[in-house]
Amino acid sequence: MVRNMKQYEAVILTLERLGGVATLGKLNQEVFKIKDCDWKTKTPFASIRRIVQENNAIYKIKPGLWALKSFKKELEQKGIVVETEHNKDSREVIEFNHSYYQGLLVSIGNIKNFGTFVPNQDKNKMFLHEKLGDLRSLKVIPKYSYDHFVSRSSTIDVIWFNDRNMPDSFFEVEHSTDIQNSLMKFYDLQDFYARMFIVSDEKRREEYNKKLDYSSFGKLKKEKRVLFLSYEDLEKQYRQAIEMQNLSTVIV
Repeated sequence: MVRNMKQYEAVILTLERLGGVATLGKLNQEVFKIKDCDWKTKTPFASIRRIVQENNAIYKIKPGLWALKSFKKELEQKGIVVETEHNKDSREVIEFNHSYYQGLLVSIGNIKNFGTFVPNQDKNKMFLHEKLGDLRSLKVIPKYSYDHFVSRSSTIDVIWFNDRNMPDSFFEVEHSTDIQNSLMKFYDLQDFYARMFIVSDEKRREEYNKKLDYSSFGKLKKEKRVLFLSYEDLEKQYRQAIEMQNLSTVIV
């Protein structure tokens, strides 16, 4: 008689199949494809979350991102590293964080059926095992307006376009660079009916608020054209977007 695979074994096997590392959202999506494991629980996602937190074979890279210890050296060679006080200002960590959160934004946009664009200068940067240029759905930014507006927006970290090729949302990921530079881009694009987000660590919210208080950005603040999106909230929304794909009927 063939025994059923235990739940923790299914999680580990799924991580192996995903190259040793996966977002919790991706893990939630893929683990149930293993037919030899029974998930007889009303809260399977909570069970998966408990397994990655408690299993000794798994380690945390960042909130919502987990990996197998047996793959650690291989992953570090690819720049997928745990951020510490000692390496947080290193180029390796800065680049990994920036492209990782770009990847989450592009993934959510793809799930929501937006056209997704990242700058060509970032197309060869990696979101775990996938190039951002392969993840985005648009290889060329749509000519949605005058050339100078299109050119101005072409360096924004992630843009979602609607089905009329008009920008729905602009996202600037600010891990270590000056938030003011992103606000200047948004200031120049404020006449477009599009949402604008500064995506960053929660620790930079106060800095964001101070920059938004500059008189130059008075209109942006008054009309609430720009919002601050923390990494933690972004990861949660990414996970929720993936989980909602499994629902037959969605009301939001």
